[in-house]
Amino acid sequence: MIVEPASVEEICEIVRICEADRISLAPIGAGRSLSMIRRTPVGLGVSMVRLARIVAHEPHDMTVVAESGITVGALNDSIGLAGQRLPVDPCGPGLTTLGSLIGAARAGPLRLSEGTARDLLIGIRFVGHGGNLVHGGGRVVKNVAGYDLMKLMGGSFGTLGIVTEATFKVRPIPTAYCLAIVPYVRAAEAFDAARILNDALPLSNLDIVSPALATGFNSTSQFLLFAGFSGSPLEIGYQAERIRDLVGARGEILDDDAACTSYELLRDIDFHSAPLAAQISVPPARLALALEACGASFRAHAGSGVAQIVLGEESSAEAATKTVARWREVAQSARGNLRLLAAAPAIRGSLEFFDTPNDGALALMRRMKAAFDPAGIFNPGCFVGGI
Repeated sequence: MIVEPASVEEICEIVRICEADRISLAPIGAGRSLSMIRRTPVGLGVSMVRLARIVAHEPHDMTVVAESGITVGALNDSIGLAGQRLPVDPCGPGLTTLGSLIGAARAGPLRLSEGTARDLLIGIRFVGHGGNLVHGGGRVVKNVAGYDLMKLMGGSFGTLGIVTEATFKVRPIPTAYCLAIVPYVRAAEAFDAARILNDALPLSNLDIVSPALATGFNSTSQFLLFAGFSGSPLEIGYQAERIRDLVGARGEILDDDAACTSYELLRDIDFHSAPLAAQISVPPARLALALEACGASFRAHAGSGVAQIVLGEESSAEAATKTVARWREVAQSARGNLRLLAAAPAIRGSLEFFDTPNDGALALMRRMKAAFDPAGIFNPGCFVGGI
């Protein structure tokens, strides 16, 4: 069953009823994250589609307050009229609600220069235990009041409550954006070039795509390095010249609409519909070797140490379990972690989507879950350690 509350008060009442009757529930944006990580349905889906207003936008303070049902794309369309944007770029921003952005920790290529949602989030409101409305942070960038609930709710996948409103720092829209696309025969060459560029220039994004995922860019079995840069015309000209010098005048540098179109193709590579996909996070210096050991197609945020890896073909549950175990071993040996992004329904039940932390960390997480959700109704059983 899906309900579409029209107010925070209705959500509070829904939570109270579900706690009384022990009905499990989960917030829903476009339903992509929930459909990928849950093995069995919850009793009730709480759609946030009717809570999609911009509550306040303060251009001079560079903050925006919005309800969690609005999409990143709709929010940026609105505040873009004031020359500002929320500089996060998840896959399909027109489908990604703010609730999903926060709860599922979605991010894209701009994480290199702008960080992720948790870095921009300065205030939050959510409905928690007892149908109570909880809030943390505020509308002022420099606030230290209360507990840092913003960080706690980030990446919690709806297991602690239902986010209803969020306050973000916003940024000016860059005057211009260009994108250098450089092909390489070997992945090691692409990562070597990425390290040089990352050390030399303040890039907007720096990504490498393996050949199987580069077909949308008319690549012929080559690894593609994407180096995005933005700023004033003078800054753009300087950075373009430096990139040509550093990579030996290879590839091409796109500007205006051509740059934006290729960037959107890079941003919107769809890993969530793949038979098996995961995200690996390791120290940036170890990312190249980790991806080589994983042996899968990838999109790597080379300057951030994060990559999405994917197997394009269907596999048995046994084979998928072995593959994921190998990926996890690679991530852990590189002092990193791995979480699944997607798995086909036939194999999903045999896979753990999250790494298992050490006993102390897991015990702390269980205590946190018990404190925030003593009735155990908020999206149970799909998070770390079965939380």
